[in-house]
Amino acid sequence: MPFVATLNVCEIFLSIQGEGTRAGLPCTLVRLAGCNLRCRWCDTPYALEGGREMSIEEILAEVQRLGCRRVELTGGEPLIQDASRELLTRLCDDGCDVLLETNGTVDISDVDERVARIVDVKCPSSGESATTMWANMERLRPTDEVKFVVADRADYEFAREAAAARGLPRRCAVIFSPVMDRGAAALPPARLAEWVLADGLDVRVGLQLHKIIWPNAERGR
Repeated sequence: MPFVATLNVCEIFLSIQGEGTRAGLPCTLVRLAGCNLRCRWCDTPYALEGGREMSIEEILAEVQRLGCRRVELTGGEPLIQDASRELLTRLCDDGCDVLLETNGTVDISDVDERVARIVDVKCPSSGESATTMWANMERLRPTDEVKFVVADRADYEFAREAAAARGLPRRCAVIFSPVMDRGAAALPPARLAEWVLADGLDVRVGLQLHKIIWPNAERGR
């Protein structure tokens, strides 16, 4: 029998893009299961384990059924599954506007050049800042995005210095996103905005729009 590439899939659903330069646009989310990190601010802990095996053909068929040609592959961490790269290429071949959300710890250089790569840089409060693959910052293109999730002033200063030292705003869109939906641990968006304005940074303050639209949704949004 011929080899059939499969992926461990947590969920596939139609939603509104919640973050980044495409926030507010309809988007099909393909969320893979499994992650190599355990970030303090993970908002999809249900994707860390479990999932079900699906072939690339089955995934493509579900994307087609949902009807939105803007597709984001996310996780978990999608790039720890080798077949994710083939899926990204197949989605591009099908004429989709393809996004990849990755935690920044895996080499992105072999991802299809047609894919817009959204690369996280983990700030200190996440507990995973030492895992960042800084070489990925040199691989960024104007179609890519970098995201820092900021919980406090120390995170902000880390993000500010990292973005400046690597000239990130000249490479691609840079997004500072406040930790949301964490009670007293959340960072008020206005405070983050004030810091950005005071320092004259050329970055976006990004809110998680899907959490504003569906504040009580636990998954699938």
